Amino acid sequence: MSLQQLYLALLIGGLVLLASIVGTRLATRVGFPSMLLFLLVGVAVGEDGLGLKFDDVQLARNVGTAALALILVEGGLTTRFTDIRTVLGPAATLATVGVLVSMAVTAVGAHLLLRVDWQVALLLGAIVSSTDAAAVFSVLRVLPLPRRVAGLLEAESGFNDAPAVILVLMFSAVPFAVEPGRAIADLLFELLTGAAVGVAIGYLGAFALRRIALPASGLYPIATFGLGLVAFAAAGASHASGFIAAYLASVVLANSGLPHRSATRSFAEGVGWLAQIGLFVLLGLLVDPGDVAHDVVAAIVVGLLLLLIARPLSVVASLAAFRIPWHDQVFLSWAGLRGAVPIVLATFPVVAGVPDSYRLLNIVFMLVVVFTLVQGPSLRPIAHRLGLISREATREIQVEAAPLDVLDAELLTMTVQPPSRLHNVTVLELRLPDPAVITLIIRNGHTFVPMPDTRIERGDELLIVTTSKTRAAAESRLRAVSRRGKLAYWFDEYGEPD
Repeated sequence: MSLQQLYLALLIGGLVLLASIVGTRLATRVGFPSMLLFLLVGVAVGEDGLGLKFDDVQLARNVGTAALALILVEGGLTTRFTDIRTVLGPAATLATVGVLVSMAVTAVGAHLLLRVDWQVALLLGAIVSSTDAAAVFSVLRVLPLPRRVAGLLEAESGFNDAPAVILVLMFSAVPFAVEPGRAIADLLFELLTGAAVGVAIGYLGAFALRRIALPASGLYPIATFGLGLVAFAAAGASHASGFIAAYLASVVLANSGLPHRSATRSFAEGVGWLAQIGLFVLLGLLVDPGDVAHDVVAAIVVGLLLLLIARPLSVVASLAAFRIPWHDQVFLSWAGLRGAVPIVLATFPVVAGVPDSYRLLNIVFMLVVVFTLVQGPSLRPIAHRLGLISREATREIQVEAAPLDVLDAELLTMTVQPPSRLHNVTVLELRLPDPAVITLIIRNGHTFVPMPDTRIERGDELLIVTTSKTRAAAESRLRAVSRRGKLAYWFDEYGEPD
């Protein structure tokens, strides 16, 4: 490549990146899933659009695998262990038993309805069996779900890529042959070893970063993110699951009290967005729209089978031993989003030379496009209908402020709704746990700093500063007073989550 060609490539890449970022803002306003926008950008730039030809499936697989690792590291670094601690059991079951059930039901259905051979059917089931980390993490950023549901979705999407990858690699063997005993042993080895590598690197990395004074604060986010990638590569080199290692190492690092947490989180989100944009644009370039159109019906058949039968059965089978409310299970069944992961996994059998694998790639691509359009915009209305979104729920605001980071503080916002009994309660009577404090009130478009005798009114938006240690207690107190008024404790109301 000449220097002039390099300039041209960087110019095109930069323009595509900027167009994707601007498009993300517009897509968010109208409720259009941003990942589909990136896919469409890739298709528009591709051979049937502006004429850029890209058909290197092996390169797409390798780049896609690396991008998924970056997305999982970002997901781990933005995960609070307190959010997923109580749902680790259900999440692990969904990521293993759920994947197997979903794969089996989808494979049987594909074999009977599409009349494909068992290898292609099993591959199709394995490819679409896991939820997509990028899609789920992007939804959780904007949808104020209860912590139990958000944590379960988050942990499941972080864990279930690993079993899906292992199954796809297993079924991509040519000639096709599966020994159940050996398959189960390999699956357990890769998952357990990958988890052990990830946790070990996470703890060792946190231990080192707390004791090494780096010369610049900007190096801490890079070092933290680099440790997540080291876990991914180390586990992969050990023939274990790099995906689960990357996610667990990042979760450990994010919850170890490392310095510059806010900067690390912002850096991770930036890298995660860059990986998502690059990955979806690349996958859009790879797929030929003319070929994909022939498999629309097959994609819809498999997608309906997955959405209406396989995913609900996998949720029910996985959560039968846990006390998960039925409305949570309904939402989890509908919120099994598919995105980049299935498309990347669909390149594995193509590289391996599995017969009919290009058709498999086309089916998966169309399934992701069609059902993301169906599921993505419907999640908020369904969550409202099921009573999972409280209009008074506090939402975290991401801020770049050194004092907040140094104090391990967090900024929350809450809107006082008409039914709330916070109305007419003074700031002093609210008695938030020390050092939580209401710093600002926004009322009728005007902002002011409240005094102890300031009365809260319906429609007020409260900005609350608290610490990580007192956040849960502050939220409980707000819920308690909202439900029963300032004498909530006298009525045995302590603001437990719904």
